[in-house]
Amino acid sequence: MNVAVLDFGKTNSKLFVFGQDGRILDERRTQPKWVQQGGFSVLDEAALHDWAFGAVTDAVENHGVEGVMVSGHGCTFALVDGKALTHPILDYEQEPPAEIAVRIDHRIPDFAETFSPRLPLGFNYGRHMLWLQQVDPDAFSNATSILGYPQYWSWRLGGRPVSEVSYLGCHSHLWAPRERDFSSLVDAEGWRGQMPAFERAGAVIGEQRFGNTERSIAIHNGVHDSNAALYAYRRQGLGPLTVVSTGTWVVVLNPDCPLEALDSERDMLVNVDVDGGPVPTIRFMGGREFAVISGGWQGAIPLGSIQQALDAGLMALPSFAPGGPISDRSGEIIGGTPSAAQRAAVALLYVALMVDLCLDLIHSENTVIVDGGLNTGGLLAGLLAQLRPGQTFLQGASLEGSATGAAALAFESLGRDFAAEPPEPVRATQFGGLAGYREAWRDRFAGHGAAAKAAGGAR
Repeated sequence: MNVAVLDFGKTNSKLFVFGQDGRILDERRTQPKWVQQGGFSVLDEAALHDWAFGAVTDAVENHGVEGVMVSGHGCTFALVDGKALTHPILDYEQEPPAEIAVRIDHRIPDFAETFSPRLPLGFNYGRHMLWLQQVDPDAFSNATSILGYPQYWSWRLGGRPVSEVSYLGCHSHLWAPRERDFSSLVDAEGWRGQMPAFERAGAVIGEQRFGNTERSIAIHNGVHDSNAALYAYRRQGLGPLTVVSTGTWVVVLNPDCPLEALDSERDMLVNVDVDGGPVPTIRFMGGREFAVISGGWQGAIPLGSIQQALDAGLMALPSFAPGGPISDRSGEIIGGTPSAAQRAAVALLYVALMVDLCLDLIHSENTVIVDGGLNTGGLLAGLLAQLRPGQTFLQGASLEGSATGAAALAFESLGRDFAAEPPEPVRATQFGGLAGYREAWRDRFAGHGAAAKAAGGAR
């Protein structure tokens, strides 16, 4: 049996075909398009659907795929009336107008209830729901279902409308983790009746035919991507662990962190795992920041350029994107004018130092697994292992932990074994001056508001 996983990221969307032995048999990639419509930035849903449907059809016809599973980025919702969207899907990277924000932000529940910090733009998608309801109430009144982004695609491909806890619990303002129920915002706005019944991530929620095949293909309920990565490793019985899931966002999940340690001012929050359990989390937009700092660098980073950056004191100081634990200052590169390769080195060092700081803030003392596209070649994991010699570091056997976890959920829902390769040990890098570079980087935050608190509370 093979399963197709559609992994819808904010920057890149991918399809992978997985066999039961965990191997990736085929893959396709595209970039979602965001367009201006009706005063909003919205998803070009038709284009992404056509790509996804075509990619799944090819997978069914060429690889004997028997099920389709979805993994999706956070912060995004869809309103549907049983046949179609009642409003285009909003891009979470846009801020409500100030006059709207004044009317909606006082409705947001306290952090103590939702463990969702008050974030800018649509990083809490409950806030974007309030915005859309203000300017287009018909979109809500005409909707029969409010769906999370993965559940929208599972529905669009032939499943029934359902809810799923890892997505609703993803810093949305819509979920109360301690109560394992919708938040007070959902009831205050009258949305509970539009929330479909829950199904576990991976459950079969429909079937569909693709292409020229006569057989029906199972449609599985989707999952939040970072929680899928967490599941991919938890299921392997590795003991207590922290997962660093990297992509457009770097999401650091440590189930062992006490809830009382979470600080809403540092983009710390509770995610919810696929079984409803709280997962303390800290995050920053690391992939986006890497692209900005590096000038869009692609490919391997020369090791010599990293040592050159360290020796010259070239460094990037946060922040280059909204959110994150040090959001109260604008990013800058200091120490000179780097070459193109040195800029890439500075960008990777920046991501490593930010992850290192996040591991301190999220009280990580257990095994750390580094996963995702920013760890191409294992260099990010190696830097972290050098920075934190007292911890064990592992890295995914592939870079696709989110898709692997999604595949595991689909196979397991059918009672099938799934034998993904275990993570691999990380060899620490041996760059000269890295510890002093970190100390100098953190010293730059002294006396700088929330940044000072973050650096001062670190190890």
